[in-house]
Amino acid sequence: MVLPFDLQDFIVRGRVLKLYRKALRTANRAPPHARDELKQTIRQEMDKHRDCKDRQKIRYLISEGLERLKGLDEMLDMQGH
Repeated sequence: MVLPFDLQDFIVRGRVLKLYRKALRTANRAPPHARDELKQTIRQEMDKHRDCKDRQKIRYLISEGLERLKGLDEMLDMQGH
C-alpha cells in the first residue's frame, strides 16, 4: 500500500530533486573525461538513500549534498570549467 505524501514530504522531495538536477548540471561543467564518472557517482549517491523515510536524515543528506556540490563547483571554477 502506498501512503500519500503530506505537504512536508512533498516539499522535501522537491528539494531532493532540485539538488539532483543542480548536481547533474554542475557535472556537465566537468572535463569530458571525468563527466560520466561524476554523473554515475551522483546517481549512486541518490540511489543509496532512495528508501530513506526519516525526514531528519533526509534534511541532513540534503545539507551534506549542498556542501559537497558547493565544493565541486568551487573546484571547477578554480580549474576554469
